[in-house]
Amino acid sequence: MSLIALLLGAALVLATLIDAFEVVLLPRPVRRRLRLNRYFFKCTWAIWAWSAKLWPAGRRREDFIGVYGPLSMVMLFALWGSCLILGYGLMQWALQGLLHAGSESLVRQIIVSGDAFFTLGYGDNVPDHTLSRLLVIVEAGTGFGFIALTIGYLPVLYQHFTRRDLQLIEFSARAGSPPTAAALLGWHAHGSPEALEHSLRDWEIWASDLIESQAVYPMLAFYRSQHEGHSWLGSLAVGLDVCTLLIAGTDDARSRQATATFSALRRILDEAGESLRVPPVRQASDRRMDAEALRVLAILIRRILPDWRNDEAALQAMRQLRRTYEPQLEGLAAYLLLHLPDWFDPAAPAAECFGRDAVVRQLTRGRRD
Repeated sequence: MSLIALLLGAALVLATLIDAFEVVLLPRPVRRRLRLNRYFFKCTWAIWAWSAKLWPAGRRREDFIGVYGPLSMVMLFALWGSCLILGYGLMQWALQGLLHAGSESLVRQIIVSGDAFFTLGYGDNVPDHTLSRLLVIVEAGTGFGFIALTIGYLPVLYQHFTRRDLQLIEFSARAGSPPTAAALLGWHAHGSPEALEHSLRDWEIWASDLIESQAVYPMLAFYRSQHEGHSWLGSLAVGLDVCTLLIAGTDDARSRQATATFSALRRILDEAGESLRVPPVRQASDRRMDAEALRVLAILIRRILPDWRNDEAALQAMRQLRRTYEPQLEGLAAYLLLHLPDWFDPAAPAAECFGRDAVVRQLTRGRRD
């Protein structure tokens, strides 16, 4: 029995230290399925998401979901610490049985383990055997290093979160809140094609940074934006929608930047889906990409690119491009309880600022003709 407890305690300590090392220190994604933090996030998010669905959609539900990201990290640190204390306690209890160095109960040894882990130094229980004393020293060092790493990890995590949200704030000024492809194109309607390409270049850089952070820190996907109406997944969807329009309706020379941005944004979906183990949906919806929305988008995009076309070949290319990202996009949105924006929202207040009246007048004139 003592030998089994010793092996079990050593395995628990080793598994916890490996998990903490991979999350905190290893600067690369881990593809192994058997991970302590993976099962932790899977179980806790399932409970949290189920509880959130009991609330009606709105600000109160979003506030409740927004607590999960930071709270989950606190719970994960507490889980790691509890596993280490339990593991060292099992090892101490097993050693006293194997070495006949005492008769303390398992609960007592776990309490002593907690004392050593947090380096409290009560000194009311000193092991008699040399191996037990060495184990106390090792645990004290582990606890000290664990607390130091925990304190240093959170600023790095929030730095990546801040860098992600800074681009969303700038994006909302151009694409509205919540953003749409029509609003973003309307913002650039009175500018030059080079301005739109420059904006897509900025999004490619943002996507490259997010690919790195999403691969190494997958828990960032659970962090809600600081501002209402902002969503990293919703903004990602709008970027993919605009790139799809440009790639499908323009020639290769004009769509180079859109192709590069599209590839970078789609890779974020792949990394997020793989790290969170979220499969794509089998049947993706149209997200209101109907004939009316396409007519509005055509008017807006031709103000920027007069030679943009929406013939049958372009529509077929658009459908093919959407099939490469819509299933994974909707799978992540359903899993994370995030709303995906439509391509065109006639009721959006931002549409009035981006020339919606002119668009409606042209549509009305076209119907009369």
